[in-house]
Amino acid sequence: MTSHSVEIRRCRPLLGTFVDVSAEADSAERAGAALEAAFAAILRVQRRMSFHDAESDVSRLNRDAARGPVEVDAWTCEVLAAARDLHAETRGAFDVSVAPYLQRWGYLPASPDSTRSAPAADQAAIDLLPGRRVRFRRPLCIDLGGIAKGFAVDRAIEALERAGASAGLVNAGGDLRVFGATPAAIHVRDPGAPGRLLPIGSLENAAFATSAGYFARRRWRGRRVSPLVDPVRGRPWTKPVSVSVRAATCLAADALTKVVAILGARSAPILRAHSASGYLVTRAGVAVAGEAAA
Repeated sequence: MTSHSVEIRRCRPLLGTFVDVSAEADSAERAGAALEAAFAAILRVQRRMSFHDAESDVSRLNRDAARGPVEVDAWTCEVLAAARDLHAETRGAFDVSVAPYLQRWGYLPASPDSTRSAPAADQAAIDLLPGRRVRFRRPLCIDLGGIAKGFAVDRAIEALERAGASAGLVNAGGDLRVFGATPAAIHVRDPGAPGRLLPIGSLENAAFATSAGYFARRRWRGRRVSPLVDPVRGRPWTKPVSVSVRAATCLAADALTKVVAILGARSAPILRAHSASGYLVTRAGVAVAGEAAA
C-alpha cells in the first residue's frame, strides 16, 4: 500500500463460505464504495446460481428445463457457456451435471425433482438457446458450485476496479484473485496435516484455487466418498493430495483443479491452453509445480 492510499478489508458469509475482500484506493470513501460493489456482485451470483435457493436460476433449471426452455440471468448463461466449453475441451472430465452423485453421498440436499434425474452425468444434454434460454434434453440436476464461486470472485475483482480501487483481493474459501502492484503470498494446506500451511510463492494480477477432500471426505455405505466427482467413471475422487491451479481468472483456476485431479498427466495440454500452472501437494507435504503437477 502506498503512503497516499487507504486499504479497507471486510469479510462476509457468502457462497457457502467466508468471503474476504480488500480494496485499496485514494480515499476511505472510494475504498468503502469499492468493497460494497464487490460484495453486491458476489451476492448477485449467489442469488442466481445457488443450489440451495429455490428461486435461483439453478433451481429453476433443475425443476423445469427438462420440460421446456427456461430464461436465466446473463451471468448464469455466461457460466453455463464456460462450463460447456470446458466439458468439450476435457472430453467430459469437467461436468456440472454431477449433482445426483453429491445428493446421493449427502453433500447436497435431495429434492423431489432430483428423483427424475438420471444417475449418470451428461452435461452434453444442456442446450444454450438464444435469448438467454436453457433447455435440458433429458432430466438433469446441475450444480455450478465451484465454477460459480470462481466466477463470483472474478466479477468482484471487476467491481473493485470499476469503482476506482487501485489494488484489491478477493478470497472466497480458497478461490483467490488479486490485482494491483503488490503481490499476495499464497499458501496451501498440507493434506497430511490440514492445519499446517505450506508457502508456495506469491500471486500478482492472477487467480489461484485449490481442490482437496481432506475436510470433506466421509464414508458412505462402506466406501470413502468426497465432493470431488469423476464424472466419466461416476465415482468420487479421494486421493490424499491437494491440487491447486494458478490462472488468469478464478473461474478457470477453480474449474481446472478438478480437471487436473481427474485427468492427471493428460491435463497438461489443457493447462497450457489456458496459460495455467498446476501444483500438487502430496500427503508428505511436498509441492510439485508446473506440468509435473498434472
